[in-house]
Amino acid sequence: MAKKIAKTNAARMLDKEEILYELLHYTVEDGKVDGVSVAGKIGYPPELVYKTLVASGASKQAYVFVIPVAQELDLKKAAKAASEKKIEMIPVKDILSLTGYVRGGCSPVGMKKSFPTFVSAEAEKLSELIVSAGKIGMQIKLAPTELVSVTKGHFAELTASIQ
Repeated sequence: MAKKIAKTNAARMLDKEEILYELLHYTVEDGKVDGVSVAGKIGYPPELVYKTLVASGASKQAYVFVIPVAQELDLKKAAKAASEKKIEMIPVKDILSLTGYVRGGCSPVGMKKSFPTFVSAEAEKLSELIVSAGKIGMQIKLAPTELVSVTKGHFAELTASIQ
């Protein structure tokens, strides 16, 4: 008998908003839970798999940035998108208390509180992208426009240019 998979806050929120999505599962026993490894495990190219980063501005406001797993957040571009003088990543030890999610399982959907959210501009050209479902071992595939809608987010230039 198949084990019933418990839904995460992110999945419940998407259900409530009647947003179509697909839950994807991957194994975590090998300890490889970085975004590029996860992309391989779920059988999608890293360009479609996005990571969720939480940072704070000079104003002490927290922000959520969703970028491709193989790229780095450009802090200057992030600050510009958020209209802040400066942005810095929040310490890993603060992620759970701030978002309700653990590092490596942080979803942009269904956090404890709603934070200003920015999705990397290249996602706008995709028909679907994949983000954490809010638990290590689970991902959610959905349309980027739906992600922006449910998070009340914005598309923005967030990553360093790839040469």
